[in-house]
Amino acid sequence: MLTHKELHDALVARHGADVQAVLDRATVGIAGLGGLGSNIAVHLARLGVGHLVLVDFDVVDVTNLNRQHYTMKDLGVPKTLALLEQLEAINPYLNYETYTERVIPSNAVRLFAGCDVLCEAFDRADQKAMLIETLLPALPEVPIVSGSGMAGIGSANDIVTRRRMGRLYVCGDGTSDVADGLGLMAPRVAVCAAHQATAALRLLLGQEP
Repeated sequence: MLTHKELHDALVARHGADVQAVLDRATVGIAGLGGLGSNIAVHLARLGVGHLVLVDFDVVDVTNLNRQHYTMKDLGVPKTLALLEQLEAINPYLNYETYTERVIPSNAVRLFAGCDVLCEAFDRADQKAMLIETLLPALPEVPIVSGSGMAGIGSANDIVTRRRMGRLYVCGDGTSDVADGLGLMAPRVAVCAAHQATAALRLLLGQEP
């Protein structure tokens, strides 16, 4: 296995020493480890983000396999544990903090207070609204990157990143919804996840997404 120095030197060679130094010190939270969150986490681990806070209450189900970053061997395993195994295979030298619990208003601040950026990756609109409404005022220094609108088979070019207000950024097409009978397809979900990971990267580096 590669040593910490060998892997870190490879990241520096690709990202540059100044960028990697910022990523080494960064903490990013991910609320929800489904189609968005699992893919976001993989992107951030490959970037070498030093500390990832991973939160989800659910276990891997067969219906997750069409778009989430899990395999059949993960069926029935808590998503936090299944994803942790994958991330440690990518970069075992990062700090992974996992919580197998449902995010609610009473625990959200405790879970994500130490984050530099938070990625919201829930499935349901009411969960998304709860997290944003709870944490935007409670954590005034933490930007939130949310996902909204990745259902169906519309063009991937319709998925964009927008600043909605202050510290809230929303990635997606802004219109498509599973509730309208549209399916969730792996490529389009992954495009939205990549937008969220890129927005988190740019925020960490002091750039406007």
